[in-house]
Amino acid sequence: TNPGFVVRITQAGLDYARQHGVAVLEQELHQLQLPDISGEFRVRRVGKVHYELSRLNLRSFRLPSSQISPIPNVGLQVSISGAFAELDGNWRVKVHFIRDHGSFDLKVEGLSIGIDLKLGTDGSGKPTADVSDCSAHVSSVRVHFSGKFSWLYNLFHSAVESVFRRSLESKVCEQVVSSVHSELQSYLGTLPVTAKIDAVAGIDYALVAPPVAAAQALDAELKGEFFSLAHRSAVPFSPAPLALPPDHARMVYFGASSYFFNTAGLVYHTAGALVFELTDSMIPKGLDFHLNTSTFSAFVPQLEERYPDMLMKLRLSTPAAPFLSIGPEGLSLRPVVDIQAYAILPSSSLAPLFLLNLGQSSPCVLAEPPGRSAASRRLCRLRLSLKHSDVGPFQVRTLQSVMNILASSILLPRVNARLAQGFPLPLLRRTQLSNVLVQWHQVSARPR
Repeated sequence: TNPGFVVRITQAGLDYARQHGVAVLEQELHQLQLPDISGEFRVRRVGKVHYELSRLNLRSFRLPSSQISPIPNVGLQVSISGAFAELDGNWRVKVHFIRDHGSFDLKVEGLSIGIDLKLGTDGSGKPTADVSDCSAHVSSVRVHFSGKFSWLYNLFHSAVESVFRRSLESKVCEQVVSSVHSELQSYLGTLPVTAKIDAVAGIDYALVAPPVAAAQALDAELKGEFFSLAHRSAVPFSPAPLALPPDHARMVYFGASSYFFNTAGLVYHTAGALVFELTDSMIPKGLDFHLNTSTFSAFVPQLEERYPDMLMKLRLSTPAAPFLSIGPEGLSLRPVVDIQAYAILPSSSLAPLFLLNLGQSSPCVLAEPPGRSAASRRLCRLRLSLKHSDVGPFQVRTLQSVMNILASSILLPRVNARLAQGFPLPLLRRTQLSNVLVQWHQVSARPR
């Protein structure tokens, strides 16, 4: 299935994540518990030598250089080079009747680690990560022993270094796998797959497929679908193919298609939430206009006789879910709205007057690209038709200018104010965005 929402993490974003991930891994490796090492070997003209290293203590573990690379259609590869560690411990040796013991210092240099991460998704739509391969190589181990009989140390010096190298390489990869499971996977689990918007709707951000590694980026496809909190049902139209533009200048990109916004319209329409009542008290003070029968009698003469000098109420509702489109000009709406006019009687009850319909006119731009000049903005012109009248026939055309004023000065500002509240993005825990830029791209095909 096509996504309604996509996320791209570029090389710059991956590098930022790598810095934090490697810092966590460095802390984990610093706490690495190394086992005691013991063994024996035979030396010509000396005999059997038995040695033991115990109480190994890592004083430091540094990972100074690392890089991360997306491997197309495979996953992510993390490479660490130039790592080094220092540790100390106790040693004990026995050769025939000679016994000695003491302490030692050990330095590990030139440690390189290669980690291949396989990306996937679990049953809930959250991302997963697992180690598909890990390799560690130590290029240099130097041991300094303290004790009385230096000639004894030389007998097992190289043997200890070889055994320790193998032990450390194995333990490093064990810790890498453990850290990915306990730290990285746990952190990926903080990605919200649903987000509550209000008392009516939520957003489904579940992954529809495992994240895909591409050249210099990691792309993730999300469902990107609004749903009703009261009763979730299937969306009667499908998302069109969605792909982000080939930009890589920023750390992360989010892309929402018209499907994303149109599922919102469907949910709110079905819940009866797209109903707006307009009264005279809501008219801006700067407008020389009042919502009453005295004003409207100039357009509907019957009102002066039947409902003289009474306040009015307009009830706006959508006979069908609104359709929004995305294009270079911004987020646009082609309105389909019913407007029921009422007279407010002295008893506060409502007397129906007439029912108008906003037909298929030119789209109204709800959200524009940042920085667009006022001179370039396209006005929203509404086309009215009369669906029903309780006061007799009248010329609807004469109401066109009035409805344009009400729409441009009251209705659209309120819609834009609601849009300005935004919606939560699918962000991992402790993630904040800065230097945000909004762009609009060509609209996709209308859903069927």
